[in-house]
Amino acid sequence: MIDKVAWVHVVDGRVLVVRSHGKDTFYVPGGKREPGESDVEALVREVREELSVDISDAVPLGVFEAQAHGRAEGETVRMTCYSATFSGQPAPASEIAELAWFSTADSGRVSPVTRMVFDHLRDIGELS
Repeated sequence: MIDKVAWVHVVDGRVLVVRSHGKDTFYVPGGKREPGESDVEALVREVREELSVDISDAVPLGVFEAQAHGRAEGETVRMTCYSATFSGQPAPASEIAELAWFSTADSGRVSPVTRMVFDHLRDIGELS
């Protein structure tokens, strides 16, 4: 099981997604906790590293599990998602090659667990 935290940021019916260098699949920003880190501490660190913004006031959005993209059959990823406010202007940094704003029409370009987040956002009326 790959256990991650992620920041879900929606504006005008589209969600912010990122793509790592050398990859073709997009995902919501975030990553793995370091030893001793809480979810929010890991989320703040990962988002700062990936997008050069500082998030605050994190609110739980949900926990999603799916087959891990590009991994052996049966290897799953669990992603604990949060919404949050932020300061700064999101820009690709570190391992991130690109950021984009996706709607449900783009769900074929995201990882399986991110697709589950998209479905949830659509179901609650946040994603177009």
